[in-house]
Amino acid sequence: MNYLLSFIVGGAICVIVQILMDNTKLLPGRIMVILVCTGALLGALGIYEPFEKWAASGATVPLLGFGNTLFKGVKDAIDSEGFIGLYKGGFTASAVGISTALLWGYIASLIFKPKMKS
Repeated sequence: MNYLLSFIVGGAICVIVQILMDNTKLLPGRIMVILVCTGALLGALGIYEPFEKWAASGATVPLLGFGNTLFKGVKDAIDSEGFIGLYKGGFTASAVGISTALLWGYIASLIFKPKMKS
């Protein structure tokens, strides 16, 4: 049941993004920023954590989850280290995910030989 709920929630987030892409003039980069900022804002308001517990990976895998991870990292670092945590927290909390994305992106570029669009 958890897999089904995760699939439905993650799919619903994708549907919302697709509607934004089809019906607005927003570029994909701006939509990504909106998702990350929305996840951070929902985390700051205390809404994202119950949503994350309910939807599991359907809430943590999309960019909303990345924004919430950044917020939690900054909040925890500020609580433990003070002002410098404002700069360190997001990097510490998301380093594994970012490193993994970079590594697999590089491996995919070696396998598939990407070309620039003209």
